[in-house]
Amino acid sequence: MEKKDHIISILVHNKPDVLARVAGTLGGKGYNIDSLCVNTTTQKDISKIVMTTSGSQTTITRIENQLQRLVDVISVDDLTNMESIHREMVLERMNLTAENSETVKNAIATNKWKVIVSGDTYVIIEITGDKRQIEFSLARLEPLGIADITRTGLVALTLED
Repeated sequence: MEKKDHIISILVHNKPDVLARVAGTLGGKGYNIDSLCVNTTTQKDISKIVMTTSGSQTTITRIENQLQRLVDVISVDDLTNMESIHREMVLERMNLTAENSETVKNAIATNKWKVIVSGDTYVIIEITGDKRQIEFSLARLEPLGIADITRTGLVALTLED
């Protein structure tokens, strides 16, 4: 069976230990979470967990079934084949040197990346986009010397209910 990346959206009651139970359920069954993003919805007592994982459709169906059995889980949706928007944000700190400074500044301007803060010897860039855009930015900046990086994990929202 073909293994591919999946985006799973989980609505849960916003209670202590819900995230730990979700992660524990998956980890206990040997499933890996590639990225995870959690926050409250417009209803403060409900949170949305967006996670990415990979597997065959059979594996994803098993994951969905396991999650739906948890008490505080309201709904589980695989957004992979649904019409939805996906974004991730990356903050990258680049050390500026005499050798790379001009190239880094040109890359920022060309790609319209957002400078959050800069100094004489560094710049922190915010890059937001889909997976392809994020991977492109990392590949573009890697040879120039990324000093540090942090990623949010994927967020996703369906176009319609």
